[in-house]
Amino acid sequence: MKAILLSAGQGRRLLPLTETIPKCLLELHGQSLIEWQMHELAKCGIDDVTVVVGFGAEHVEELLKTQSIIPHIRTVYNPFFGIADNLVTCWVARPEMDEDFLLLNGDTVFEAQVLDRALNAPIRPVTMVMDRKSTYDADDMKLILNGESLVKVGKDIPPELADGESIGMLLFRGDAPALFQQALERAIRTPQALKQWYLSVIDDMAQSGFVWTHSIQGLQWAEIDCAEDLDQAETIVQCFEPVPNR
Repeated sequence: MKAILLSAGQGRRLLPLTETIPKCLLELHGQSLIEWQMHELAKCGIDDVTVVVGFGAEHVEELLKTQSIIPHIRTVYNPFFGIADNLVTCWVARPEMDEDFLLLNGDTVFEAQVLDRALNAPIRPVTMVMDRKSTYDADDMKLILNGESLVKVGKDIPPELADGESIGMLLFRGDAPALFQQALERAIRTPQALKQWYLSVIDDMAQSGFVWTHSIQGLQWAEIDCAEDLDQAETIVQCFEPVPNR
């Protein structure tokens, strides 16, 4: 399976740390966020990665030239990174969605067991990887479920109604890559496209019964939005197992 990594954003909530480099290059325990992602992807057998770049693209591309853990890696440039949200980032990457693929947010750090559990989940058209916790806040990408089937995803879901949260990792299989491409094409033509998350498209697909969820509760992951998140992520990556020799 190939992976598409969405790393076009600056990460303005982390300023001044991201004044000259994008969020994905912030250091965690001696390595950049994107390097940690590559290591964990490689542990799960992912050897084909497309990275969507934007802010500080030249710095990301320079780093990727020096890595050897992923044998097939390339970048796609999003020229709209400064004015649009990640729906457009996904739309820019749509030519890469020509087979089964993993879609991963560029600010999610995770241990390999998270992806391994997701890859071994029952095969569905779209599998959204999720976690559960005791309470949710306004910034969580919250979910409403019917069993394991996704009913709704969004930050605007009342916390008391949430059944879990998305961790920013989805699997697309079978006909789902083509369906997602088509949905992105429809969404990009709407007036609100520049201000939408790609999960708004997933929310629409869920209404047709294409989207299922799989819980990785108990495993280690973190979404990095602010300085406090960096501290949590640094603690997590220190517990990761070494990268196996290729």
